[in-house]
Amino acid sequence: MDHLINHPGLLFVFGIVIFVMLLLDLGVFNKNSHVVSTKEALIWTVVWIGLAMCFSGVIYYYMDFENFARFQSAYWIEKALSIDNLFVFILVFTFFKVPKELHHRVLFWGIIGALIFRAIFIFAGVELINHTYLPAVTIWGKEIQINVVLTIFGVFLLVSGIKSWFASDDHSNEEDLSKNFAVRMVHRFFKVSKEYDGDKFFTVQNGIKMVTPLFVALMVIEFTDLVFAVDSIPAIFAIAPDDPFILYTSNIFAILGLRSLYFLLANFMDRFSKLKYGLAIILSFIGIKMIISPFVHIESTVSLSVIIGVLVLSVVASFLFPPKTKEI
Repeated sequence: MDHLINHPGLLFVFGIVIFVMLLLDLGVFNKNSHVVSTKEALIWTVVWIGLAMCFSGVIYYYMDFENFARFQSAYWIEKALSIDNLFVFILVFTFFKVPKELHHRVLFWGIIGALIFRAIFIFAGVELINHTYLPAVTIWGKEIQINVVLTIFGVFLLVSGIKSWFASDDHSNEEDLSKNFAVRMVHRFFKVSKEYDGDKFFTVQNGIKMVTPLFVALMVIEFTDLVFAVDSIPAIFAIAPDDPFILYTSNIFAILGLRSLYFLLANFMDRFSKLKYGLAIILSFIGIKMIISPFVHIESTVSLSVIIGVLVLSVVASFLFPPKTKEI
């Protein structure tokens, strides 16, 4: 928590950058709904990654290399684990038949919701961790202090990693999203129109105020982000469990670049067939790190090297060993 107090200037810079970029994104470059081209998506992907790297450089200059490495590790963990979100985006847009020119609008407001919920999760999580340390004990002449929450998170991530390794590669299943919790809640509290009304979330039909299918799609994306946060938030706590500044800024930079990454990779998701194994290894590594942290300290630079190395190798392996196409 001290970094929030000792470096208010960094927090101010972060806030200004995010506010200005979101304002430009929605109010200037995407004022009118349109289909996002590959070129536009590539430019925005480079911009968001570039901003994240520049901000990590600012952290290095005003803080130290350790915090720079922590930011980078948390950023790439969130970036990697967010890949599964892209599959969900495709599923949601396909199920609700969302016109391509409206995809950006839904993702933009979905990200705004993520900014709020991630802040709640991260700051509440840090406080919870700070209050769940067990009394220190001496083992083999070394003082050990175990944290209950971090240990539980570690076991959870290790199990998630193992399950991810053996998970099905098939992302084409047409899940019936009409039974999704978010969909049921929207239908319970609102009247839902059967047709879209341009890029509006709310509409009036025959004098009755209603929400459009676009609003329903947005709520499903918001809900699934909360579900995915169950994996990603515990994972980044392994990097800096006592520093919400590093955790939140890295998390938000990673999430904000997710929309452009979706438009860039939407048509190539099947090319990254080995990425799931990389994510499984990363989750398992982070889980083990959290479990053994009271006994063995793994430096942030080592964590960063493992995360980047595994991601690169899994992407390279995906291109070198593409999945075999089924013969008809």
